[in-house]
Amino acid sequence: MALTNVTVLLVEDDAVFRQLLADFLSQQGAVVFQANDGEEGVAVFSQHLVDIDIVIADLSMPRLGGLGMLKQIVKLNPAVPSIVISGNNVMADVVEALRYGASDYLVKPVADLSIIELAIEQAIAPQQNQFDVIDFNDSHAVINSAANMSEDLSYQELIDNFSLLEHSAEAAKSVQQQLFPASDIRYPQASIHYSLCKNSDVSAYFIDSTMVGDKHLIMYMAHFHPEDNRAAFGCVLLRSFVNQKLKEYRNSISNTLIEPFNMLSYLNERMANSGLSLNVDMVYVCVELEQYRVAIGQAGSGLRCYLRNSKGLAPIAISESLPLGTVEWNKPSMQFRSLLPEETICIASNDAKQRQRLLNDQFDGLFYNVDLSAGGFMELELTA
Repeated sequence: MALTNVTVLLVEDDAVFRQLLADFLSQQGAVVFQANDGEEGVAVFSQHLVDIDIVIADLSMPRLGGLGMLKQIVKLNPAVPSIVISGNNVMADVVEALRYGASDYLVKPVADLSIIELAIEQAIAPQQNQFDVIDFNDSHAVINSAANMSEDLSYQELIDNFSLLEHSAEAAKSVQQQLFPASDIRYPQASIHYSLCKNSDVSAYFIDSTMVGDKHLIMYMAHFHPEDNRAAFGCVLLRSFVNQKLKEYRNSISNTLIEPFNMLSYLNERMANSGLSLNVDMVYVCVELEQYRVAIGQAGSGLRCYLRNSKGLAPIAISESLPLGTVEWNKPSMQFRSLLPEETICIASNDAKQRQRLLNDQFDGLFYNVDLSAGGFMELELTA
């Protein structure tokens, strides 16, 4: 049977669904431990630390939800993959779960339990590097591509909603807004502030950042074109691709996430083969927090990187390259710097008013204003 010798921890507060799923997985050969909520899930995980191969958890549970549980079990054993099940389809919770190591997500109601069996097989299988082009008009090709791209977000779930995102500005706006953090993001040794102006429902710009272990911090800013509702889908894809490399880093599989040259090369391949026909300008920055060494990778010409000090903004000289997702794309442009204590590093769109707002410390997060050009900036400031 497909799941023979696979041990599953199933954490679900709906007793009927939990038993139904447990019985199905057992029939497929799996050994199943059950828990009623996140607190019980952590306890069972701790008791069977060396036995459990995968965790399946509902995100919405009493006492301790699936997200809180994931944050605890990843500290006990980050190598164990997990699948989250969302009953309310809140993208913010799903994205956060993926950032904490979830391999996949499913949305209730799950009409066919074999979907969960496939998700388990994909999550525990060796890493694949298959990049098939998705034809969104060919459902058979979509399903095959989803199976081959199991390291990312659940492609079947994303593809099911792609048409909605593309044609419904309100749906695209809702999904995208859940991905953006507050304007002030604080880390143990640094803080990041940003401001992005949009003058339509969906922003063609996106920012993201995360700690990578204790010694590195990465941040990036992206600009999608053409500037339409597909940018919302592009944001989700970019975040999922970064999450995959974050999981690989935590599991000591790959250092790509802290290597801007390799990371942008990886992102280009994924975007070029996504089937979205989106090009992406991006500046990707990795800061080594012990010596304050900065590695900067740039693709496209729509964004610029700056050093900022008491004298103002000093552009970092990086040669132009093609945007991500371009068939003719060759390689990113690179720069390496050391940050001085009084310096910050900034990424900004090519607009003089936006740069002036940066100098005025107008960090407003994501906001709407038809009188300003779309775009903005982000700044990383060392606090240690």
